[in-house]
Amino acid sequence: MPTTTRLYLEQGRKRVFASALDWPGWARSGRSEGLAVDELLAYAERYAEVAVRAGRRFPAAHRVEVVERVPGTQTTDFGAPGVPSTLDAEPLTAAVRRQQVALMRASWTLLDAVVAAAPTTLRTGPRGGGRDRDEVVAHVLEAERAYARKLGVRHPPLRCDADVRALRDALATCVLSGSAEGAWPPAYAVRRITWHVLDHAWEIQDRSS
Repeated sequence: MPTTTRLYLEQGRKRVFASALDWPGWARSGRSEGLAVDELLAYAERYAEVAVRAGRRFPAAHRVEVVERVPGTQTTDFGAPGVPSTLDAEPLTAAVRRQQVALMRASWTLLDAVVAAAPTTLRTGPRGGGRDRDEVVAHVLEAERAYARKLGVRHPPLRCDADVRALRDALATCVLSGSAEGAWPPAYAVRRITWHVLDHAWEIQDRSS
């Protein structure tokens, strides 16, 4: 029997994002609500790997329930989720915070594994262009440092693997503490960070073949 999966839809002028509220990082877009939801479900099997790495049971089938629609922005139309759900303002229990951090950490683990297996030069798209592997990784890490400030976490430039681990630990600790102070609600911050990591991990996978 399908499990009910709560979604919220971020409606831009040209693009809609469908994001799973209870599965941080599981968010995809389309030119309409229906196409966004279809794309989200098409990525269920890929997201299941993240859930397994986090020690979570991921449903084999989903019945989606749209619980909220929010107006999108230019960020939405550009191709990234950019607006929290109003539900993100609700306090998170300690158990939920642990689950969300586990999924965020699992996305980092997946990205690291994908990068280790990928060639340094990635296949270009039909119109050419696109970053190569190490450029994608650098982009993800700099974005994470910027996202961290949205939680009140400030970190110096990342110069080595130890710096990356320290930033990720600081992000996890901040969310787990339940006392994050910043422009983004913790639930939204975890969702945005995890989406960005997975979006580029899957990009590297797709462009490695």
